[in-house]
Amino acid sequence: MDIIRKSVYAAVGFAMMGVDKVEEAARKITQDAKMSEEEGRRYIDELVSKSRETKKEIENYVGELVASALKKMNIPTQKQIEEMQKRIAKLEREQCGCGEAKAKESK
Repeated sequence: MDIIRKSVYAAVGFAMMGVDKVEEAARKITQDAKMSEEEGRRYIDELVSKSRETKKEIENYVGELVASALKKMNIPTQKQIEEMQKRIAKLEREQCGCGEAKAKESK
C-alpha cells in the first residue's frame, strides 16, 4: 500500500515538472535501480507519458473548478459579453433609423 501511495505522489510530482526534468529524474532512478538500457528507456517513456496525461487531467480539473466558481459568482463569459455588445449595436442602429448606413460607418 505504501508503494502505491508513493507512486501516486511521484506521478503527481512528475506531472508538475517539465519533460526534461521528468527524463532526468527517470534516468537517475533507472541508474539507481540498475535497470538495463532497454528497461530504462521504457521506464522513462512511460513516466514522460504518464506525466503528460496527469498534467492534462490536472489542467482539466482546475479548469472545471474555475468555470464552476465563475458560474456560481454569476460572472458573464467573454462570449456572453460579445453577444450583448452585438445586440446593443443592433438596437442602436434600429433606434436611430440609420440601418445600413450606420453599420457601414462603424466598420
